[in-house]
Amino acid sequence: MLHGIDLMARQFLAAQPWYDSLPVAEQEALQASVHTFLARKGEVLLPQGERVNGWYAVLSGLVLLESESQGQRRSAFIGMPDGEWFGEGSALKNEPRRYNVVALRDTWLLCLPQERFQHLYATSLGFNQYLAQHLNMRLGQAMTLIETGRMRSPDYRVALHLSRLFWRRTRQLYVTQEELGKLVGVSRQTVNRVLRELAARGIIS
Repeated sequence: MLHGIDLMARQFLAAQPWYDSLPVAEQEALQASVHTFLARKGEVLLPQGERVNGWYAVLSGLVLLESESQGQRRSAFIGMPDGEWFGEGSALKNEPRRYNVVALRDTWLLCLPQERFQHLYATSLGFNQYLAQHLNMRLGQAMTLIETGRMRSPDYRVALHLSRLFWRRTRQLYVTQEELGKLVGVSRQTVNRVLRELAARGIIS
């Protein structure tokens, strides 16, 4: 009998929109191939420059994708909450990871191994359709972040990171001011001020 995180991983996979289109034998092979692992708050789960071993999803927790240059961390790329896949670009190109993946809180990740990812990419229409939609969403997020970083105020950036562009599944967020500050690249004090201003305007509660 499965318990805890193993059951969560199986349920997560079975809920993917491309899963039901796979033959039963393929579903069983997929379920047998994935694995999970835990990282504590502040830990680098996947280091920049390491060999990519597959496609990853956040089962529970919150991670930050950030680059590192000459040993110094720079601004974050994007945060990944529960239920989100990430790293598809590196998996498709089979190249070394181009960013660190850092746990902002205790986090469980699921890994779909590279061999299984490439097999699905080569054989499954449903998987490819989902991947195309997912990449299109990531492109939209990336373009918005580039524009925001160049042209917008910290207040706008905090508001953007609270939007459904990044939190698609819920209107009630369980994120601390510290976590939000790290995602946006501003101080907790700035986040606190912006949240109070947004609440005063009735935009959030």
